[in-house]
Amino acid sequence: MTAVPDQRPAPLSPAVGQATEEDMRALFGQSVAVFASLAGPAHVLESANPAFFATIGEERARAGVAIAELMPELASQGFIALLDQVYQTGEPYTGRDARVVLGAGPHAREAFFDFTYEPRRDAGGTVIGIRVIGLETTQVKHAQRLMAEHRALLEQIARQAPLAEVLDGMARCIEHLAPDEVLVSVLLADSDGRHLRHGAAPSLPDFYNQAIDGIATGEGVGSCGTAAHRREPVIVTDIATDPFWLDFRDLAGRAGLAACWSMPILARDGSLLGTFAMYHRTPRVPQETDLALARVFAGTAALAIERHYIEQAKAAAEAHAKAAHDELAKAVRAERELRAEAEQRAAAAAELADRMRAAAAAQAATPRPEQCQLGGSDACDAPAELKIADSWGDSAWGCPAHVEEAILNVRSVFIANEALGGLAAYLNR
Repeated sequence: MTAVPDQRPAPLSPAVGQATEEDMRALFGQSVAVFASLAGPAHVLESANPAFFATIGEERARAGVAIAELMPELASQGFIALLDQVYQTGEPYTGRDARVVLGAGPHAREAFFDFTYEPRRDAGGTVIGIRVIGLETTQVKHAQRLMAEHRALLEQIARQAPLAEVLDGMARCIEHLAPDEVLVSVLLADSDGRHLRHGAAPSLPDFYNQAIDGIATGEGVGSCGTAAHRREPVIVTDIATDPFWLDFRDLAGRAGLAACWSMPILARDGSLLGTFAMYHRTPRVPQETDLALARVFAGTAALAIERHYIEQAKAAAEAHAKAAHDELAKAVRAERELRAEAEQRAAAAAELADRMRAAAAAQAATPRPEQCQLGGSDACDAPAELKIADSWGDSAWGCPAHVEEAILNVRSVFIANEALGGLAAYLNR
């Protein structure tokens, strides 16, 4: 069979609280009461209410046929033997939450019933048939399990459990809830939406997960690549014949996969977050409950993925802010160090200028001292070899070391020793 993307309603908005009324009715609809009247030891169907025929399938809605012929799947499940027992003993039989598989092949479905087989008697008290009265409890049973599992997932998301843990738990939850064997896969979209990466698939073989990790999104790229490209569900009921699976058919065969229903996981703004897929071992046509379950959990996956990305963005913003704060603190420290160094240089320059003024005053009486005048309070015993002056006319004699210190730290100081060639002679020495 080929892909039929328009086989069901458009995908959910990802918010969990926005599931459609149709999905809720499909998952939590009212229980159905069925009735049928059977005649004779062969249990020939005489009459039944519409709910009975809707339950077994409208294509089998006919009377005058033995129930074993109309519903052959009941024999292997023990229900025909129970009818024989009630007919032979005349004792009614009541079952509670009895599991029954209705139909066969890709259209088979699991159901649960509370039922009673009640003998019908003629005027003489002889058993002539059986009345079947049942109440389908399938949706009630599934709803109870679904609510418990779904609540646990939401609690995981609320406490910010790792995304891989949430998605893996969700996949296992759906595999547990589904009436028939199903293998769930979640793929995550790259930021550009062009490729899909492995998110969770606890029951698919590793070689399969590795092979599809990084597949492109595009028309005809399997179920998931096509669903991501179209932004709408793609239902492939038979991988062996579907053209979308031409490039992946051998891979699916090695993994034992025969059907794949995929739908996109969309963010609130409509952007692609990933895909949610349900695989089956045999060709399968989805029931409305299957699709409703998939839509609800695609919404749950969207919530988990968006929450994860929000937390990632928050962590990145916090890291960026911390880095900026650290850089600012580093710059402030450097500025303080430079200011302190400048203040030290200014203090040293002021001290040297004071020494020059003191030396200039001393030179009024002594034209040229024998020892360095620039040593300050520490004094300097070195010979006075060079004369320096500043633009204010102050001058002093000093040793080469103190003269160099003054030139570097006191503004407008230059060599004033004409015998040595002035400033040019000092710089070129």
